[in-house]
Amino acid sequence: MSLFTELGLKPELAAAVAELGFTQPTPIQEQAIPLLLAAEADFIGLARTGTGKTAAFGLPLLHHIDLADRVPQSIVLCPTRELCLQITEDLKKFAVNLDGLRITAVYGGSSISVQIKELRYGTHIIVGTPGRVLDLIERGALKLGDVRFAVLDEADEMLDMGFRDDLDTILAETPAEKRTWLFSATMPSGVSRIVGRYMTNPQTVKVQGAQKGDGQINHFHCVVHARDRYAALRRLVDANPGVYGIVFCRTRVETQEVADHLIRDGYTADSLHGDLSQAQRDHVMKRFRGRALQLLVATDVAARGIDVDEITHVFHYQLPDEVESYTHRSGRTGRAGRSGASIVLLHMKEAGKLRQLERLMGKPIPHLNVPTAADVAAAQLKAFATRLRDTEVDENLIAEHLPVVLEELEGLSREELVSRIVGMQFSRLLQDYSKAPDLNAPVRGQKGERPEREERQQMEGEKHTFFFSLGRMDGIDPGEFLRILCDQLNVSRDHIGRIELKHNFSFVQTIALEPNSVVKAFDRYSYRGRKVRVNIAENKDDRSFGGDEERESKPRRKDFGSERPPRKDFGSERKSAYRKDGDDNRSSSFGDRKSSGSKSGFSKTSGGKTEKTWGKSWGDKKESKPPGKGFGASRPKDDDNSSGGDWRKLMDGGKTHGGKKSAGGKKKKW
Repeated sequence: MSLFTELGLKPELAAAVAELGFTQPTPIQEQAIPLLLAAEADFIGLARTGTGKTAAFGLPLLHHIDLADRVPQSIVLCPTRELCLQITEDLKKFAVNLDGLRITAVYGGSSISVQIKELRYGTHIIVGTPGRVLDLIERGALKLGDVRFAVLDEADEMLDMGFRDDLDTILAETPAEKRTWLFSATMPSGVSRIVGRYMTNPQTVKVQGAQKGDGQINHFHCVVHARDRYAALRRLVDANPGVYGIVFCRTRVETQEVADHLIRDGYTADSLHGDLSQAQRDHVMKRFRGRALQLLVATDVAARGIDVDEITHVFHYQLPDEVESYTHRSGRTGRAGRSGASIVLLHMKEAGKLRQLERLMGKPIPHLNVPTAADVAAAQLKAFATRLRDTEVDENLIAEHLPVVLEELEGLSREELVSRIVGMQFSRLLQDYSKAPDLNAPVRGQKGERPEREERQQMEGEKHTFFFSLGRMDGIDPGEFLRILCDQLNVSRDHIGRIELKHNFSFVQTIALEPNSVVKAFDRYSYRGRKVRVNIAENKDDRSFGGDEERESKPRRKDFGSERPPRKDFGSERKSAYRKDGDDNRSSSFGDRKSSGSKSGFSKTSGGKTEKTWGKSWGDKKESKPPGKGFGASRPKDDDNSSGGDWRKLMDGGKTHGGKKSAGGKKKKW
């Protein structure tokens, strides 16, 4: 392997690299820098994240700059603000010995007026995100007519973020004779389109292992139930006391929720996603780079530009939507000659994605068991003992205070002193893991057979049911609800009984838990910005989840009109009247009706003469109607004062049938 001094760089650049402590280039740097220094053709560099691509294009870029001409001679486009700032910072470090060189970073989330002033003052290199660069071009503040070199860093990611049209517009503003350098970890079809449209006979360097990972990164996968993801993440973090890592999530909401849970559980963590302002993102990254944060929970896009060499672990809380993004994620660890670990949390239905990952890596990804409670306790105690042993003590500083401490501890043996120190330091941790269950989900056999389901042991203890103002309308499922319950109550899932999830509320059964402690645990809890109310369900017990016992224990619901006496047969009075009195008495069966008080019979007498009524018009048609089939024959007499008859009065009251006028004088059709 050659040295930086042998690559043909300017002495000022070689000296700056040496001052930074670098002597030997990485494979991508060793192969790309000589070609880019010659600048005889366009260039494509394929290498995974963390292999030193910034120096691979940055040093040749600085080598070609004409310091006497203060116009934009080079432009570097990258997908995110963090990466933009990181590239700018690295270029300034490389150019520390180049007097008069100006590099301007332009990106969203920062004052555009300040950036316009910097451009007016003059600059040699523009580093920016596509959106802000296009905005400056449209405002007339940025001219690219003198650009000699255009660099597309993380080109695949820019296309994934929807910058295709912006890239087309920006590149169209540059001269046709410029050199285009493209760097990417993968080569999807969109990148190939850019190559065919804006590059001419490009030279290609593909570093071996660019898509297969690096030997310094150990890849593992854990299989857990979906509801146990967060608990498994905690186990993995606790089992590695010196962890300094990144937790990758797919969505902004999930990123914030995981970060909030970690902070609440006592971890030094924070989130990084697109909803944060630039000032907030800068603050989070400053804390993470200064190791004030142990864990950074981030989305794929927001994590671009994180260039921290000491990261020990990368946790994939969920797999990315695009399998190729796994390469970018894993590349955050195992840098600068250090080793790292990339651990994927899978549930049982994601075996297909695991096989895709293995094809991408070109090798199998071994299975790793989630640490048990005993594993976590042993790792934590060993790490504490190591720190205690290796702690350097300034005898002069504590000399005057030591006698007081020795006097207080007099009479304690060595074993007693150690046990007290351990108990004071790890009492909460050991208590948390005292009844922790095994989180490892069954793994399918090699031939795909389903493993036998392990029966869950029912915990004994008093059961209580609680009302929660949280339901399916809040976008929560039973698995997520169970995780929240275990996290808030700081218990294992064995303490949670049945969960009855309704639309806008739920009932939860707890086992062997103090009711007041459950209510107190959710006193100030909010889910997605909405406060959750928790009460003890007064009329709920262990039979209140739709079982048969519950239905049998409740009083039987009365049927509608159950107090009404048995109904008479349809038309029974009419038939008997026909048999006894003949057709002349047909009116008697109707004459007994007093449906609304408006009629006392089929016909009525007024002033000694008979007045023809509704019954007469019906009676005129008696020859066409068979006996027993007349209208209203099924109605019982009104002297049957049953409580269930009111509905018939409502139907009959105030109107007649056959289109005749009712007692109220209004004519209505039936």
